[in-house]
Amino acid sequence: MTEEGSSIDRTRTSIARVYDYLLGGKDNYAVDRQIGDVFKRDLPGSVAIAFANRAALTRAVRTIAATTGVRQFIDLGSGLPTADNVHQVAQRHAPESRVVYVDTDPQVLVHGRALLEENDRTRVVPVDVRDPEGVRTHPDTLELIDFGRPVAVMFSAILHHVNDEEDPAGIVRHWRDQVPSGSYFFVSHFRSGDNPETAEAEKVLQETFGRGRWRSDQEIVALLDGLEILEPGMVPAPRWRPDPVDGPLNGDVERELTVWERLIVAGLARKP
Repeated sequence: MTEEGSSIDRTRTSIARVYDYLLGGKDNYAVDRQIGDVFKRDLPGSVAIAFANRAALTRAVRTIAATTGVRQFIDLGSGLPTADNVHQVAQRHAPESRVVYVDTDPQVLVHGRALLEENDRTRVVPVDVRDPEGVRTHPDTLELIDFGRPVAVMFSAILHHVNDEEDPAGIVRHWRDQVPSGSYFFVSHFRSGDNPETAEAEKVLQETFGRGRWRSDQEIVALLDGLEILEPGMVPAPRWRPDPVDGPLNGDVERELTVWERLIVAGLARKP
């Protein structure tokens, strides 16, 4: 993956920039929009996945900051800044909250450094999420995070980009073993739907990025082995603690979900 300090390559598609494009952002290039348009044109409705995921992440951060004493967050594979970033949501409810963003995409790092200028309780760590010990021991992580106190570890739409042979369960387990009791883990993940839409979406991502693994509900739950999964469990993202604050897309619990909205699940777990 990209090393810190590398220039931004506008000829190579970036997962972070495609995601930004699908969310309506402007920090993307033609090569990213080309892939994004495949989803918009050939897989109509799939853009809802990005919005459902982002809304679930926002609700999870709000839940942790507003209802627990946890004031430390590590956002793994954070992607490009958008409306209501983790530190903004957390600090709205608990101003003393501290957030470490982790990503290796050069453009994410550029925007991350801008965050540092406006908020002294954030850091951006340019280490691959597949190197959890490298993330944990990075000087910027240690400057902000006290591992003697509970931490919220956020795996928002990142573990499905980690192939089986790269041991995603081991990554989660490493963090589980490094944080104290009372820490929280948020996971959102593409799920196998056993339908043409799932197969086509997975194919597009694998062909574009050369990686990606949709997993079954059982496989996703297994990633959180040793943790207590909180209510309502691992469920489609729009069904994870919806409320009217998120608007009709995520706040209407009676509405039937589309096939696309069912393709990403979310859950929050606590270390006993």
